[in-house]
Amino acid sequence: MSGPRCPQCARPCASPRLLPCLHSLCEPCLRRLGPPDAAPGAARPVLCPVCDAELSLPPGGLEQLPPDCLAGSRAGAAAGCDLCADGAAAGRCLTCGVRLCRFCCRAHRRQKKTASHAVTELENSKDCSQAGKPLLCPSHPTEELQLFCEQCDQPVCRDCALGRHRQHHCDFTGNVIHRHGDALRELLKGSQQHVDALEDVLSRVDAMGSAVRSRAEAVASEICLFARGYVKAIEEHRDRLLKQLEDLKVQKENLLHLQKAQLQQLLLDMRTGVEFTEHLLMSGSDVEILITKGLVSSRLTKLNSVAYSTQPSVDDRIQFSPHERAGQCCGYEVFGAILNKAVDPARCTLHGEDLQSARQSQLSGFTLLCKDTTGEPMGRGGDAVRVTITHKDKRDCAVKPTVCDNGDGTYCISYIPEEPGLYAVCVCVKGQHVQGSPFTVMVKHKFREHRGVFHCCTFCSSGGQKAARCACGGTMPGGYQGCGHGHKGHPGCHHWSCCGQVKESSECLCGPPSDTSQRSLLRTVAL
Repeated sequence: MSGPRCPQCARPCASPRLLPCLHSLCEPCLRRLGPPDAAPGAARPVLCPVCDAELSLPPGGLEQLPPDCLAGSRAGAAAGCDLCADGAAAGRCLTCGVRLCRFCCRAHRRQKKTASHAVTELENSKDCSQAGKPLLCPSHPTEELQLFCEQCDQPVCRDCALGRHRQHHCDFTGNVIHRHGDALRELLKGSQQHVDALEDVLSRVDAMGSAVRSRAEAVASEICLFARGYVKAIEEHRDRLLKQLEDLKVQKENLLHLQKAQLQQLLLDMRTGVEFTEHLLMSGSDVEILITKGLVSSRLTKLNSVAYSTQPSVDDRIQFSPHERAGQCCGYEVFGAILNKAVDPARCTLHGEDLQSARQSQLSGFTLLCKDTTGEPMGRGGDAVRVTITHKDKRDCAVKPTVCDNGDGTYCISYIPEEPGLYAVCVCVKGQHVQGSPFTVMVKHKFREHRGVFHCCTFCSSGGQKAARCACGGTMPGGYQGCGHGHKGHPGCHHWSCCGQVKESSECLCGPPSDTSQRSLLRTVAL
């Protein structure tokens, strides 16, 4: 069978190298990927010709990319005999390090020079991969990579271990492959779960696309049925609505198509990583796994960290409202509009002066303004609004509010609290709290009716004593206001009552300022 071919030039590649996206290219194609004027030692951003992923070649050049040791086995190329080049490899001479077909195996054992060599049979593809020529150290071409440096995270030969890796912990590849292979298997499990999730999301995206098309067709039928009652004006209005519906359908389908393309590309990348890792773990030798495990781990970690939505990016919320006013068409007022706006409780706002305080036994209220997901006013009513007002200290004391739908996206909420104290107010639209909900309202005591006569002269005649009593029998609270009789203040009397009410009069009850006898008389009456 023919060897592996480069996915870029489709030519057989003898020494393919792995990109960070786990696709392999031949060296001539790799050289053509990056900009020719790239500075030496600098990272070269390139695009993978297979998956269009943006990558960076290592600063050290193409030689820093790991070789794709399993390219031949992935392409289905069988290992051939190194002696006759005719038959498929069935064994390997451990002394010579060559692959042998069955005929050459028998001949190898019969020849006098090689009769003492140890020849092993190949049982599976992993053995076949291991039967290849040993991987040699790039720094010491005569030495085989048999050790693994834990600190540098790379296979090394014996000369490297005795040289620049002398102070590092090195062990044989056979002793460390289990630990590193298990780490790759754990990453592989996470990638496989993402593959299943992506396939499920793609199926739901396809189903949602069908639902959008079906719903659009149903709405189009409703629009056509509604338009038959009108002649020219309604027919033109119908065409306008259908065009709007088509644009909305195309918009939703485009968004779904974009999401589908992104998910398909992510799924393709996940499958590539999963298939490559599975093949590496099943067919790669210990050294081959250790050579590529850093790149594979980086790729799988990056793919596993990609965030994607598990729900379609749009919904099939397309409705036709035949009673919605649509303006004028050919001089006639027409009805019917396509509604695709949905109320967003988190964007709905509350307005009014009674949001923080209210008065006992008095009508209080505020306004709810409903908005859509873009923050624009809904402009229409009909949403499910629920309001609860409960006393925080008296759980059995609740106020029953009244919700009035104004039909323009605003709702008037009014209530009359019977008990003073702190109340908790919850405003929900479609079962969700609106912006600022829940909040508290302090209900103050109601005004008590003043049953006496308001005599500011009582206060004036006493010389400004705060202990002066009103005609009702109570003391006068508040600051010193005065009525213009020999003390500071404006000539208009502020009549302070014992219950906190204030009434103004342009005329003092005690008469002219010089009339002390009259003032004294009224003070006597008041007392």
